[in-house]
Amino acid sequence: MPGPGPHMLYAMGSGMALMSLSDGRFSPHHTLIYTINAFFGPDIGSFSEWLSSVLGFSGSSVPDAIHHPVFYILILGLPLCLFYAWLSSFLLRKGLLDSVFGVPLNKMQCLLLISAGSFSHFFLDHLFEENGHSSMYTWILSTGWWENRAPINPDAVMVVGFLCTCLIGGFVYINRVKSAKSIPKQSYQSVKLIIVVATLYSMWCASQIYWANPRRPAAGEEADLGVLVFLFVYFFLPHYLCIKSMQPKDLEIRHLPL
Repeated sequence: MPGPGPHMLYAMGSGMALMSLSDGRFSPHHTLIYTINAFFGPDIGSFSEWLSSVLGFSGSSVPDAIHHPVFYILILGLPLCLFYAWLSSFLLRKGLLDSVFGVPLNKMQCLLLISAGSFSHFFLDHLFEENGHSSMYTWILSTGWWENRAPINPDAVMVVGFLCTCLIGGFVYINRVKSAKSIPKQSYQSVKLIIVVATLYSMWCASQIYWANPRRPAAGEEADLGVLVFLFVYFFLPHYLCIKSMQPKDLEIRHLPL
């Protein structure tokens, strides 16, 4: 599986992009906590497994539970968000890490970043571990059609074509020239459009894979259902959580006493 380098470079690179686009609302404090949890977070399970074996407590199921995108948050989310909130305040008061607004992260922001780091960790793990035979990657491929050349079903062409046309046409309509809507409102409506189309597309794929008898290719031989679910959970969701953890727009810049 990926080691410290890829996990931390991927998370820190994403954090730096958010920092540059948010005018400081996503601060170095956000990036640091997100990066730490994108690597060392769920891998605490692997470390504790090694430590348990050294201390003679092998066979425990706790390390495996921690090395999980959701159980990591449920088991360690609360104590870690308390610790990181204290750490953010400590680093700011000691002048060790800058914050544009001069305020430390609160507990909810830290919990969002812990969750984002956990899901980002498994974005790489599921793709590049177990010699390409991880359970998630196997499931993604299982939503494709690999028995023989996929037949071209007219209804599949019509449904997929209709949804893709709605996506492009709806986006152009929402962001048309001389629209009376503001940029934030246009962006919000565009995101809703993507979510609706992605949901309908996933429902179509699931109906052809799991409900049709016999099973039919949903979109040719492509594993679209697995890809969409994977991207939503392990790519878009962590970045959404990072965005939700940003400092509010109306926050005034403060200067804490050292």
